[in-house]
Amino acid sequence: MNGLNMIAPNMNALSMKARHMKALGMNVFRSLHRATRIQAARAAAHRVALLLLLAALPAHAHAFGLDDLQAQLRATPIVRGQFVQQKFLRSLPQPLTSRGDFTLAAGKGLLWLLRTPIAQDLRINANGIARRDEAGAWQALPQQTGSSRENRLFLAVLAGDTKGLQENFDLTLTGRASAWQLLLTPRSALLRQIFDNIQINGGKLVDRIELRETQGDRSVLQMTDAAPADALTAEEQRAFAD
Repeated sequence: MNGLNMIAPNMNALSMKARHMKALGMNVFRSLHRATRIQAARAAAHRVALLLLLAALPAHAHAFGLDDLQAQLRATPIVRGQFVQQKFLRSLPQPLTSRGDFTLAAGKGLLWLLRTPIAQDLRINANGIARRDEAGAWQALPQQTGSSRENRLFLAVLAGDTKGLQENFDLTLTGRASAWQLLLTPRSALLRQIFDNIQINGGKLVDRIELRETQGDRSVLQMTDAAPADALTAEEQRAFAD
């Protein structure tokens, strides 16, 4: 009996310990289950917040497109600066380089003032290309010349006329508003005989234009110190008015 009496308390103790362990295990399980549910709820909330954010993005941010580029370039109606134009010919070891100043005025055109290697003032507008003679009068240049074609193209690019460019080229725009690249690929068979492509780079304004011809020659135009202006000078007004 004494042996049984000694075993009974031990059995009771073991039973109580087992019940305690079971209760502890259930509490741990409940805690883990509760933590899992909290984490799942938080994850679901994060997913909902992300979906709401993505749904709101189109109203506040979108990819930089052609309409944005045109609006950005046209936001500065008057631009002045300097240019360096290089013509790389297959037949010459060094490029032909010219330098000068330019003034671009929305609705009026482009004054292209060569300073080196020769002095020559050109005006490009919707009516065509004109050159200022020694007497100061503007003389129209033949429309079919290669320089006329290129200057018209430069005017369209500098003015941000993407709509006009799309009439003759397929446009591929990459980058962002502060650093973009526009690739022009000619559409017509006639233009494809002349150009491989034209690449324009810029930010707020156009910085660089590279024109690649099918025969291997290329022209590179770089605009430096370009800056917006509030108004045309009296001389510029006369040049555009003549």
